[in-house]
Amino acid sequence: MKCPYCHHLDTQVKDSRQAEEGGAIRRRRICPNCDSRFTTFERVQLRELTVIKEDGRHETFNREKLLRSLHLPLQKRPVDIADIELALNSIIRRLEETGESDVKSRVIGEYVMDMLATLDSVAYVRYASIYKDFREISDFNAFVGNLNEKIQENAET
Repeated sequence: MKCPYCHHLDTQVKDSRQAEEGGAIRRRRICPNCDSRFTTFERVQLRELTVIKEDGRHETFNREKLLRSLHLPLQKRPVDIADIELALNSIIRRLEETGESDVKSRVIGEYVMDMLATLDSVAYVRYASIYKDFREISDFNAFVGNLNEKIQENAET
């Protein structure tokens, strides 16, 4: 593994342990050239995913971009970082389990919506406002009204 600081090609693993409930291995590394320390993660990747954007462009799936799309609506919300990581891994697992290498961006957006609905209702509405392109207050009202109806239906069953 190349050192991110001095770009030396040979770094040493000092510590390895399971992370993300066994879904990854966290490795602490040290560079013998500059003595810098850094962390890497090793995860299983079932297939290489390509995202098909709304305009037809193809883009390589980017885990960090998906993580940012989860973090943004969850800013200043009482959701643990570990829960966000679990949600991220769950979304990626769902994408990989479809068996398809090409995934439409809309599908990813729906998976994010599903996950945010379980994590935090305010973050869910924040994300929906962008994802569903709310233009006016009435769009928010209609969405939240439907959300309240679903919550009441679930409470009754």
